[in-house]
Amino acid sequence: MKILVIDDDPAMTELLKLLLLPTQSTVITANSGREGVEMVQSQHPDLIILDLMMPEMDGCQVCQAVRVFNDLPIMILSALDNPGMVAKALDAGADDYLIKPVPSGVLIAHINNLVRRAHAQNGVLMSSHASK
Repeated sequence: MKILVIDDDPAMTELLKLLLLPTQSTVITANSGREGVEMVQSQHPDLIILDLMMPEMDGCQVCQAVRVFNDLPIMILSALDNPGMVAKALDAGADDYLIKPVPSGVLIAHINNLVRRAHAQNGVLMSSHASK
């Protein structure tokens, strides 16, 4: 599985790479919303983990831009614990919303759930890489 992490904080993208090692996924990163949208088009990830608070193009804008051309699972991982922001992100096209900091086991369980649902919606049988 290929996971794209979009966060303007390079320390956070590196931390997520480490947290996702047990999934045996390929983790690619972008440190801006625009770069992230471009990487969705060029790298074809299976899932996006996206921060909300970014300069120039925030997470909601990234969701909206990606939804124009792709329906891959998008997980928001944000420090914002605000019901209004959760609703805004989900309305913008996000599939899940987790609050930082999140235990790695919870993060991985949510990733597995999103991938399972995406495969079920697409009528694709779960392959071995979806559970990695």
